[in-house]
Amino acid sequence: MKEMRGKGAEETVNERYTQWKSLVPVLYDWLANHNLVWPSLSCRWGPQLEQATYKNRQRLYLSEQTDGSVPNTLVIANCEVVKPRVAAAEHISQFNEEARSPFVKKYKTIIHPGEVNRIRELPQNSKIVATHTDSPDVLIWDIEAQPNRHAVLGASNSRPDLLLTGHQDNAEFALSMCHSEPFVLSGGKDKSVILWSIHDHISSLASDPGSARSPGSGGANAKHASKTGGNNDKPTDSPSVEPRGIYQGHGDTVEDVQFCPTSAQEFCSVGDDSCLILWDTRAGSSPVVKVEKAHDADLHCVDWNPNDVNLILTGSADNTVRMFDRRNLTSGQVGSPIHTFEGHNAAVLCVQWSPDKSSVFGSSAEDGVLNIWDHEKIGKKQDSVGSKPSNAPPGLFFRHAGHRDKIVDFHWNASDPWTIVSVSDDCGSTGGGGTLQIWRMIDLIYRPEEEVLAELDTFKSHLMTCQA
Repeated sequence: MKEMRGKGAEETVNERYTQWKSLVPVLYDWLANHNLVWPSLSCRWGPQLEQATYKNRQRLYLSEQTDGSVPNTLVIANCEVVKPRVAAAEHISQFNEEARSPFVKKYKTIIHPGEVNRIRELPQNSKIVATHTDSPDVLIWDIEAQPNRHAVLGASNSRPDLLLTGHQDNAEFALSMCHSEPFVLSGGKDKSVILWSIHDHISSLASDPGSARSPGSGGANAKHASKTGGNNDKPTDSPSVEPRGIYQGHGDTVEDVQFCPTSAQEFCSVGDDSCLILWDTRAGSSPVVKVEKAHDADLHCVDWNPNDVNLILTGSADNTVRMFDRRNLTSGQVGSPIHTFEGHNAAVLCVQWSPDKSSVFGSSAEDGVLNIWDHEKIGKKQDSVGSKPSNAPPGLFFRHAGHRDKIVDFHWNASDPWTIVSVSDDCGSTGGGGTLQIWRMIDLIYRPEEEVLAELDTFKSHLMTCQA
């Protein structure tokens, strides 16, 4: 029975993928499919490097999770992002699932001590990134100053520019950078949320890039660390920084943390205790608000709306995304969300608000689907002919079904509107090391309806001849 059920599920995934592939030229303005050598657990956009007539060049940060035959790495790639309404439909649909995309080229490799579970870039200087691994320390890297390494068996680890110490147990996933200050936030298995300032370190890098390579460049509050943690522990001379604050309030592993977009003092965290907690450094190290039952299962992810600071999203192992208003989070300590979004049939792993429209966000899950939602559409009547089927969840207006297994991470591109990078751990389905996709839905989907109809009207005669 189990074997038959597995086979049925596989067929469903393949059917969904085949159907999606046939719709690619209609649904997408641009799509790049990149088959990875090794699975990646995190993907992030870096700074834009160059703007050209038809495409822009931009940094992309990825991880490589190997089987031990070669070291784990942090990869810095250069990505060519095709501009809107440039790619031809036939080019969009012509991709090979087993090939590497010409749009993504490896630029630099850092040999990482342990798996790279999460990557976060510093908003004030996106060449500075933090990584989480299977150790208690947070690793800080100056991407430009780090030497390019050749990842061969036995190669020594690259040396982090800075270590953030303070966790008493592994900190693997919960990681966030502050929008306004060089602050780093982390959560871990020790049930604590920790805040650091890397201000002195950033200042020393800015004044003397060479100082990153020498011990003691961490500024006044740095000391030397003895090791980096993770696989192949080796002593290093990386300077380290101790916490600015340690915040206790969770009863289990902290799975995700997020700064308030408008405040360096306020942040939130979620964990395996089903709690959503709001913190404020000015109020001490205890929770300001604790939502005891934000979901019916573990919480995996959280995001805070950059355009409306009252709105917070959470994603959970109960397959749902919930939207909370921080002015009214609970009803008798139990979570009181404004809305529960039900469009996944497996645990939600990642949620992120769009930088392009304040009411839009994405959610990805273990079901291999990345949903795009607009909470403003909830409750609005669908009067137009050919409107979405009534069984579609309220607020859902786009489903990216190009991955064939769990989507572990995705990131909206702040430089190229409506462009997303997503990565899935689907080596079992593809025979490769996982799939990276960079995509942008066609603008006819999200632009105002009357504007779209007016544009289509100008092509009416051409469309009629196509139909004929």
